[in-house]
Amino acid sequence: MSGRPEAGGVRAIVVDIEGTTSPTSSVREDLYGYTRARLPQWLADNRGGAADAVLAQTRELARRSDADETEVAEILRGWLNSDVKAQPLKTAQGLICAEGFRDGALHGEFFPDAPPALRAWHAAGLALHVYSSGSVRNQQDWFAHARGGELASLIGDWFDLNNAGNKRERASYEKIAGAIGLPGQEILFLSDHPDELDAAVAAGWSAIGVTRPGEPNSPRPPHHWIVSFAEIEL
Repeated sequence: MSGRPEAGGVRAIVVDIEGTTSPTSSVREDLYGYTRARLPQWLADNRGGAADAVLAQTRELARRSDADETEVAEILRGWLNSDVKAQPLKTAQGLICAEGFRDGALHGEFFPDAPPALRAWHAAGLALHVYSSGSVRNQQDWFAHARGGELASLIGDWFDLNNAGNKRERASYEKIAGAIGLPGQEILFLSDHPDELDAAVAAGWSAIGVTRPGEPNSPRPPHHWIVSFAEIEL
């Protein structure tokens, strides 16, 4: 593509969150910090419930079958600090942060151009979906409790590591296309990560890279890159 990218023939748009709709810092400082502080107590308070699966999955992934509750909390905190995309961590984070969203301690933060673009695309009849490494629960809360007004009602479906798979693998995008019920060429993916764009294109999707000032990922050919959703023409 050259000039302003066009989304002709596109019937659905799938957006990433970190670095694409929202500042990475807001996710990692707010959500990660909230989770980090509450992990040990959450594990203790939810034995016999949601914490049991998190404990078992963490021990299995870490190959620490003998790890006690305190050690599991430290393993999870270590993964959080290293931004490891581990399913038990994402599950725990989603459940822990849900309370923070509901009591007003947490809000979804978005780049200024994202909410008006999402609303315009929805009004134009495009189906909108989210694909993020954060759990579906976290995604829904992030959009539902967006600062400046809820955005969750614009989103048709939510995809994460659990229900779609690794974001750098072609098969994940093929799975999402099947769930959406559209051929790849009618789906546009927006992400700040070149490897994710590569995987989407390999699955037959259209893809545009989003590069924002201060974000960690750098543009890479052959993808077209934009700095604002306002650059996309329907």
